[in-house]
Order: sequence, then structure tokens, then C-alpha cells
Amino acid sequence: MDYKTIMDKHGKFLFPSVINYHAEPIAFAKAKGLRMTDVNGVEYLDFFGGILTVSLGHCNEEINERIYEQMQTLGHTSTLYPNELIVSLAEKMASLLPGGLNRSFFVNSGTEADETAVTIAKTNAGGLGDIIALRHCYSGRSTLAINLCAHAPWRVLPSQIPGIKHAHAPYCYRCAMGLTYPECDLRCARDIEELIQTETCGRVAAFIAEPILGVGGFIVPPKDYFEVATEIVRKYGGIFIADEVQTGFGRTGTKMNGFEHFNVKPDVVTFAKGMANGFPIGCTMATDEVAASFKGLTICTFGGNPLAMAAALATLEIMAREDIPKRSEERGAQLRAGLDHFAEQYSWVGEVRGMGLMAAMELVEDPATREPSPTKAGALMEAAKAEGLLVGKGGLYGNVLRIAPPMLATEADIAEGIKKIGKAMARVN
Repeated sequence: MDYKTIMDKHGKFLFPSVINYHAEPIAFAKAKGLRMTDVNGVEYLDFFGGILTVSLGHCNEEINERIYEQMQTLGHTSTLYPNELIVSLAEKMASLLPGGLNRSFFVNSGTEADETAVTIAKTNAGGLGDIIALRHCYSGRSTLAINLCAHAPWRVLPSQIPGIKHAHAPYCYRCAMGLTYPECDLRCARDIEELIQTETCGRVAAFIAEPILGVGGFIVPPKDYFEVATEIVRKYGGIFIADEVQTGFGRTGTKMNGFEHFNVKPDVVTFAKGMANGFPIGCTMATDEVAASFKGLTICTFGGNPLAMAAALATLEIMAREDIPKRSEERGAQLRAGLDHFAEQYSWVGEVRGMGLMAAMELVEDPATREPSPTKAGALMEAAKAEGLLVGKGGLYGNVLRIAPPMLATEADIAEGIKKIGKAMARVN
């Protein structure tokens, strides 16, 4: 099918609200590793990995082979029936988290994983207490997730679910209180106590937060933010849900999980995206105590299906063999050095931030006023496309370039990507 036919049918048969990064969308035909090729034969270097989902490269042969083998034996059971793969993956997941986080529930996406986490937090609290989320957060596209979300463009419905309160994000570059870390004494975290005292009944079920705010623009909190925030939440009866949908599985470098950088232990953790290298999967993990609080009947029809389990097990095996946290740290340092160099060259790069292979550049009209520049971001996205590079965009104002290549990227891949970003920035300037 040629490009025009695809686009005509896309316009006729798909929802018109589906987001698209480019003025002229790209229709892909095939991909391998970090390379994607569109229907016109144009090749791109992928530095966004299907929104941080293709963790080990497109069409990874080892993972695909395991999925194919599983298709020939047992393809679907639902969570009604135990099988070897689901228990093997659950055991493996428990080994990757601090002691006590032993229980898994498998679903199909990050949205479902977060929704499951909030549900179990509510049951753990006996149905009492509010949920605290962060401004600039994103949790998915179900009705509950939309209510958790703190980005006006993504909140397609007015708030419909009560009992969700949004705390100030630890967004130091745009501190809502006009303060500077560390002199601020983590006012954003300490303000959670007043939020609870004034906006809730004084009882909290859970605090849900991404260790690094993903859609928010890869916002990295101060090292001690979560220690203060979770201490306050637990004082009022709440548990901590770490949303690792984007940060999990070595993406942030040196550690397997993003929360491990912040000296805090969650009670519930959610995963998805890179867990099975693009195969649909999600997982909610909880301590024995929290998991035991969910006493109602529940299943997930496609959750824990053998194909997804096989894909995830193969992905995790490769991650262990390749020491993905170390690779992400090393290649992330290389990427960060390149981006820092561009920040020195171009005044419209307000901030470079991130951890590991989760890097961002926030673009501004004026470095003094820090006025967001979605115009520059849009132009840079188009320029990157022209250079044969795929990157992402995010932030409340649409002014943050998000860069997250598959984690098997080589030194040469990162160098090539940096070169393409430099050429794209020269086009914009």
C-alpha cells in the first residue's frame, strides 16, 4: 500500500484526535535494531523507541524467536489458569525489586497497571483516603488515568472521579514557588502536608509518582525529594506507588529501577513499555500485605498470556546478559555530553536534564524569562525528521525534546544521533 492510500484510509477510518508529531506523518513499513524505514524507503535512526517501549531494538531476533516458539505451543489462557511462564516471570520480577515486593498482577499496558495500583491502594486503605498525584504527571488514557493526569491537553474530559489531589511537581527549572534548590528546603515536597490537611479528609490512600516525570518532559526531582514526600504521605496512612512505566528496566542507568536512585522503597510498583520490547504488557507489583488486601474477584483476560510472558522473559534475560543499567549509564553519559555541548551553543536550550538513556532538552524563547518555546520544539522535530532522526516531544507546553533510544544502542549509534541532532539544531537556528 502506498503512502497516499495509507493516509487517505487513516483519515477516513481512524479517530481524528490521534496525536502525530509531524506536519506530514511518517508511515513505517519495516524496522530492525535502531533503524526504521518508511513506505517510501526513507530510513530513520530511532531515538525514541516507540515511546521508550522498544527497549532492545526493533525486531530483536532472540525475542522474536521466543515468541514464535511459544505461538506453536500455548498462545492464550487468561489469568484463570496458571502456567509455567507466568510464574517464572513473576519470580523473576520479584528478584529485581527490593525484598517484600513479591506479588505481581499482569495486564496489557501501563494504563492498566496504574489503574490496578490505585485500586489496590484503595482496598488497602479500606476504601478511605484520597490519592495524591503530581502536577505534570501522566498515567494513561482510561477515565481514572485521565483524572490522575495533570496536563490540560491530555485531560479530554472534565474531572469526574473525586478524591484525587495534585501536589506541586519537583520541577526545579520552573519552580511553582519561585525558589531554588537546595535553599528551598524542598518546599514542593513539604507542601504535600498542607495539601493533605486542607484538600483531603486527612487520610491518604496512596501517593503515585513517576521517579522521573515522563510525558511531563523527563523532569528529574532532587535526590532527597521522595524521602520527604513519602514520609509525609505515610504519616497520613498512605502508601507509595512508584510508576516505573517509563523509567524501569535500566533506562535511568546504574539501577534497574528508577526509584532506586532516590533512597526510597515503594509499596507498589507499576511497569509496562520496555518490559517486553514492544509486546503489549503491563505489571503491577505489591508487597505481600498490600496484595492481600485485594479480596474481590478479578481477572485480566489477556493479562499474563504466554506470548507476552515469553517476550518479557526473553527481554529480561538479554537485559541481564548485556548489563543494561551499566550500558544506559555509559551511553547516557555520552548522549548527555553531546546535549550539554548544544546547550552551550544555542541560547534557546533552557535546560538539559535526564538520567541514563532518558534525556531531554527544554527549549525557550528567552533564557532569562524561560518563556516556553513550542515553536522551536516543533521546528526541531521537523528538522530532525529531515536529518533522518526520530525523537519525542513532551512537557506541559510542548517545548521539551525527549530522547530515549533503545538501550542496546552502541557508541557509534549515539555518536550518529548526536551528529544528526546537531545538524537539525543548525537548521532551526
